Amino acid sequence: MDISKGEITETAHLSHGNWPESNADSIGHERALQILSTEHWSLLSQRSLAYNESLTRVAMFLTVLSMSFVALAFFAQATGFTPDYLVLVVIIACFNLFVGLATFVRIVGTWIIEGQAIQGMNRIRHAYTEISPGVTKYFVAGIHDDPKGIAQTFGAVPDRSRFTSALYGLSTALGMVAIITAFVAAALVALVAVLAGVSLGVGLTAGAVGLILVLATEGAFAARALRSSMLPTKFPSGADAR
Repeated sequence: MDISKGEITETAHLSHGNWPESNADSIGHERALQILSTEHWSLLSQRSLAYNESLTRVAMFLTVLSMSFVALAFFAQATGFTPDYLVLVVIIACFNLFVGLATFVRIVGTWIIEGQAIQGMNRIRHAYTEISPGVTKYFVAGIHDDPKGIAQTFGAVPDRSRFTSALYGLSTALGMVAIITAFVAAALVALVAVLAGVSLGVGLTAGAVGLILVLATEGAFAARALRSSMLPTKFPSGADAR
């Protein structure tokens, strides 16, 4: 068989992975599909680690909080509900508030990691639809990397009202930590007010105001952090057929 020198050189060139630019840049290239699949599994592992860490941090916070209540109960039996005991409650409440806020901030960080992983997987899923458009109708998760596509993959119910969205957010692990931390802050404010000499009613009112302020601050912080951490949208919803 007669093979020219040029053909041998071109074959050797391709065998070392130096594919022509038109093939190397194609999304349907075999190596591109392998790279996308590898990245997909990497992002899936990243999301799983972030999810597990958030659950661990929540468990640690609840353990610290419950053990504090047990310790306060023992101190109350030993000393009674004296002013010194209330000072001890304030100190422990400050510690629990710190642990709660630290847990809240860290869970926001894990949500950022998980959100970016979902956004990346949606991009890769969109690439799969470019390679084989026929598989699009079989995907349940989103194929767009905008907030709507991320919410679809995350499992949020679409077209919900703001009130329903707020309730859904409070039902998550992040929302529960925010509520518990806000109540710890409210109890701390009320105790400090009572120790300062105000009436119980005024103290409870101050605690309610503290509860609302802390909860609103946590919500604003989480919303701003999640919005600012989003990667630039490359495949918005509605840009192509689903």
